[in-house]
Amino acid sequence: QVQLVESGGGLVQPGGSLRLSCAASGSISSIYVMGWYRQAPGKQRELVATIGSGGRTDYDDSVKGRFTVSRDNAKNTVYLQMNSLKPEDTAIYYCNSGSGRLVWGPGTQVTVSS
Repeated sequence: QVQLVESGGGLVQPGGSLRLSCAASGSISSIYVMGWYRQAPGKQRELVATIGSGGRTDYDDSVKGRFTVSRDNAKNTVYLQMNSLKPEDTAIYYCNSGSGRLVWGPGTQVTVSS
């Protein structure tokens, strides 16, 4: 069973950038779609970005043009580059498969505030 550990979160000012990493204990090369999710306080977890095994990406409208998802199958790692961050991006960020059926990791907190 793949274990996932997210890192790279922190406190950043509006307009700033962060790069999140998701390290998997097992191979992700066989997982066609990997994704990033986020959950803000009092809200349901939402899928914000996905990347297929061939590099095809998709983004929620709220992050299009600002976030970039990538994957390095050799390193079993998925990344999320976040630019032009907004306060509404504040959430705990998680990675998982596109279906969200892997065991959830601890997530990493992203706080956007001045």
